[in-house]
Amino acid sequence: MIATELAGQVATALQSTVLAAAAEPTGINTSGIVTFFAKNIAPILLAVLGVIFIGRASRGEVSKVLTSSAIAIVGLAFIAGAATLFFVGDYLIKLIFN
Repeated sequence: MIATELAGQVATALQSTVLAAAAEPTGINTSGIVTFFAKNIAPILLAVLGVIFIGRASRGEVSKVLTSSAIAIVGLAFIAGAATLFFVGDYLIKLIFN
């Protein structure tokens, strides 16, 4: 008897209270992620490449060092070009649609 009354009161209390709505999901902070990689990860990777290049050059593999350096410079140029096109594209979109 007591258990049924208690269960009834609990059910009534649950039905009468308004449950809090779930919070809206937020997006991923991509600018924070890019900033983290640019400040922390990229310098470490460049330092590792530098150590590898110095190690190869000290063993007399200068041609491999020059080839690897040229490939790294071309890669950086592509990355810089992509960033430039991103900003130019953003400017063109704002210019056309505003």
